[in-house]
Amino acid sequence: MILSRLTLANVRNYAALEFVPVPGLNVLIGANAQGKSNLLEAIGLLGTGKSYRTSRESEIVSAGLPAATVSGDALVKPGPIRLSCTIALGTAGTRKRYTINGAGVRYATYLGKLRVVTFVPAHLHLVTGPPALRRSLVNAALSQESAVYYAALAAYGKQLAQKNALLRGMVAADQTLLATYNERLIESGTELILARRSFVAELDARARAIHHGWVGDVEGALVLQYAANVPVEVPTRDGIASAFAARLQEYRAAELLRKTSLVGPHRDDLEFRLGGASLAAFGSQGQQRAAVLALKVAEYETLFAYGGEAPILLLDDVLSELDRGRRAAFLRGVAGVEQAFVTTTSEVDATAAATYHVAAARLERVA
Repeated sequence: MILSRLTLANVRNYAALEFVPVPGLNVLIGANAQGKSNLLEAIGLLGTGKSYRTSRESEIVSAGLPAATVSGDALVKPGPIRLSCTIALGTAGTRKRYTINGAGVRYATYLGKLRVVTFVPAHLHLVTGPPALRRSLVNAALSQESAVYYAALAAYGKQLAQKNALLRGMVAADQTLLATYNERLIESGTELILARRSFVAELDARARAIHHGWVGDVEGALVLQYAANVPVEVPTRDGIASAFAARLQEYRAAELLRKTSLVGPHRDDLEFRLGGASLAAFGSQGQQRAAVLALKVAEYETLFAYGGEAPILLLDDVLSELDRGRRAAFLRGVAGVEQAFVTTTSEVDATAAATYHVAAARLERVA
């Protein structure tokens, strides 16, 4: 996948921008608050239809204006494609409109047409942060790759909300209705568990090899393990569904007592282990940082393998976490990807990259 043109209108501090990036590595250099991260956020928005920086997407619209639009041309395996995402503000709230080649489409149709893998400093908390962060990474990656997964995830979220409303007494208690919600959760949840098991196994194999290539055997093997809330002995569709049903029955009284759903993939986790020990509990900051970098590179490689074409790689302020030697080695490593965008506040030695200075929402190519 190659983004060949990006157009912004009223996006944060960009009143207007026409950007023609190159294949390979694009490095954006500039002081803080000049627009580097805003530009990467816009590329992410073009790809996923959502911001990776904020849940209040009204913040993306330039102050005092009614709407913001991100549009772009890309080269993907099926052929050239033009995408756009518009965020409009109104009295009824924020609304978004998606188009593919000029025709309006639903979000589910838009998602996945231009896949991106993003790494921002906040991802360094993936090891030590709450399970929701790690589930979010897996959900975002698989939703871009599979329309079936996204549909199952959306259905599961809706069914879970309905069940929790019943458990909290917001609707009349009805054991038949509760059983129906559980049946639906088993159906959609089984789809999620199947996909997550396979995806995390791929991540683990790739991240382990990447990490070993960086640090060798000194620290022991990096292991990523899918910690499923529903233990499964037979990892088939029927086996997972049966295990899910049995665990729901086991926790039925506890769910009624605590008035919330205690069983299902909404309580899954992803565990990091290094040399057999918990990385969150015993790893240094440097070890945790290396593990997250390996995870993100593994995510890129896994989506590449799944879809047969490389996603776009977005690396926002990653270099500040690395010393000069590691920074140069990292840039050499990503220079071979199909297309990547890297932001930094300092000059870098990246001879294979297209380099741009960013100041006051203006781009100037310098190399």
